[in-house]
Amino acid sequence: MTSRVIAIDGPSGSGKSTTAQAIAERLGFAHVDSGALYRAVALAALDAGLALDGPAIVDLAESFPVGFRLTEEGYRPEVAGVDVSKEIRSDRVTAHSSPVSALPDVRNWVNTALRAAVASHPKGAVLDGRDIGSVVFPDAALKVYLTANDEERARRRLIQQGQPSDDANIKEAVDRMAGRDTADSTRAVAPLSIAEGAVVIDTTELTFEEQVSRVIELAGAIFD
Repeated sequence: MTSRVIAIDGPSGSGKSTTAQAIAERLGFAHVDSGALYRAVALAALDAGLALDGPAIVDLAESFPVGFRLTEEGYRPEVAGVDVSKEIRSDRVTAHSSPVSALPDVRNWVNTALRAAVASHPKGAVLDGRDIGSVVFPDAALKVYLTANDEERARRRLIQQGQPSDDANIKEAVDRMAGRDTADSTRAVAPLSIAEGAVVIDTTELTFEEQVSRVIELAGAIFD
């Protein structure tokens, strides 16, 4: 068992990244956002003009390099030593991150980088993504699957992006997220799924503090 890892999976807008950050801060663990590394790889490939369907992407990621840097706030995504935390959240990168993350070579490379990042931390790590508990750390001490209904996930994503969360925008966001959810759940390599042994938490009716507290309670039973 990977005794110092908390794996949090779930679809877009389920609150897994913000929840993971809060849990890591309270436990003194590092937060590792796996999606940020996939986005950083996609950003590097897009800026280099590479076709997003070949092994050259991994060569590019290693040569730049693409990777994480440990800071007081957790692991920060970088490309060629430059912080790309903001750039990877652009619409351009978002549109291409899922296809890039579906490439087997990219997934293997990112998984290796994630395991190396966790191994380098002296206390422990909280990771969030779509296959952390099922593929990357199947022996994690605690596995959680966060979810919420479509409308609530869309509303949260709009707020995160600083956009109005009116009914029309929520409907459009639901449609966009439905495509991403389908792609993530049906891809041939490491599809989004509930990992064996994961605790499922529906956050639709929970406040942020409530969902963080639920996971902290679960962690307390394991790590105390």
